[in-house]
Amino acid sequence: MKHPPTKTLQGLLLNVERALPLASDILLRGHLKQLRLFLGPAFNAFIMQAGKGVDSSRSNVTHEVQFDWLYLRNDPVMRRLYEAANTSQWNAESDIDWSLVFDPMDSIVPIIPDSYCPGVVLPEWQHFSAREKAEHRQSLLSFMLSQILHGEQGALFGAAQIMQGMPGMAGKLLGASQVADEARHVDVFHRYLSEKLGKSYEINENLFVLVQAIMSDSRWDVKFLGMQIMIEGFGLGAFTMIRNIVTEPTLKQILKLVISDEARHVNFGVTALERFYREELSEGERREREDLAFEISLLLQRRFLAHEIHQEYWTHRFNTRQWEAFVMDSQLMSMFRSSMFRLIIPNLKRIGLLSDRIKPSYEKLGVLHFENAPVICQMSADEILAPVS
Repeated sequence: MKHPPTKTLQGLLLNVERALPLASDILLRGHLKQLRLFLGPAFNAFIMQAGKGVDSSRSNVTHEVQFDWLYLRNDPVMRRLYEAANTSQWNAESDIDWSLVFDPMDSIVPIIPDSYCPGVVLPEWQHFSAREKAEHRQSLLSFMLSQILHGEQGALFGAAQIMQGMPGMAGKLLGASQVADEARHVDVFHRYLSEKLGKSYEINENLFVLVQAIMSDSRWDVKFLGMQIMIEGFGLGAFTMIRNIVTEPTLKQILKLVISDEARHVNFGVTALERFYREELSEGERREREDLAFEISLLLQRRFLAHEIHQEYWTHRFNTRQWEAFVMDSQLMSMFRSSMFRLIIPNLKRIGLLSDRIKPSYEKLGVLHFENAPVICQMSADEILAPVS
C-alpha cells in the first residue's frame, strides 16, 4: 500500500505557490461561485497532495437519481446516437494489434518529433546525448497519455453519475453505452502506458481539482457540462493533436478508435444541454454555467503545463512561474490550444454559453476566432482527425 508523500515545509510552500494562481485568478474575475466549487478540491490536490503517492483516493459525492417509468425513447437524435454507439463498439484486445514492437527510446525513428518538447529551444538541448533526448520524448508522451488516462477514469465515473441523474430514457440508454466506452478507454490507455511506454505519471493537480469538483456537484447538467462538453471536448482535441504527431502505429490505431467514441460523447452533451439551457435555466443560472465553462477551460489548459516535466528535468533552469510562461509559449501548447478550442468554442456557442459578456475572456486567450467553426455534429471523421494549422 502506497502512502502520501511526506510534506516538508519546502514542499508545502511550493504547493501553495502552484495553488495560488488558481484561487487568486478566479477571485479577481469575480467568479465567487466557481471559487467555492474549486476551493475544497484545490486544497486536497495542491496542499494535501491527495492524488499523489497513493493507490487510491476517495471523494464524497451527492447527486439526484432520476427514475423514468415511461421508458420512452422519443428523442430522435439521442436514438440515432445510441444506435451508432451499439454498432461502433470495439474490443481493446482483438481490434488493436498489440503485437507490434517498438522502442520508445528509438533515436532513429523518434516517437514524437523533438520540436514538441518544450526544452528543444533551449541551448542545453544541443548538448544532450541521443539517449537524453529520447528520455525527454518518452517522458513527455508518457505525461500526456497519463493525464488522458486519469481524465478517462473521471469520465467513467462522471458518465455513470450523469446517466443516473439526467431526464429521459433515451439519454439514460446512451449514457449507459458511454460508461462502457470510458471503461474501455481506461483499459486501453493503462495497457499502452504499462506495456509500450513503460512509464507513467500521477494525476496532475489541476485535473484532480476539476474531476473532484465536477464529481461532487449535485447538478446533473453541471456534471454534463464539465465532463461531456469540456473534458471530453478538450480530450478529443488532445487525441487528434497527439495522433498527428506520434509515429507509433499502435497508438495511432488506439487514438483513431477513441476519437470516434469521444466525438459521439460530445455530440451527446451538445444535444442534451442545448435545449435544457435554452428552456430550463434562468439568466442567472446560465451566466453561472458560462463562467464555470471558462474556469474549466483554464484548468484544462493548466493540466498540460507539464509541471511534472519541470520537476523532473528543468528545476535548475526555471522556477514554477517561469516554467509556466515558457511552456505557454511553446509549440506544444500552441498546438494544444488550437486543437482543443476549435472543438470547444463552437459547442459552447451552440448551447448558449458564449454570450457577448464572456467573449472578451476567450479573446484574451486567443481562441475566439473558433466561434464560427463547425460543431462536432457537422464534422466528418476526416475533418476531426485533420491537423490544425
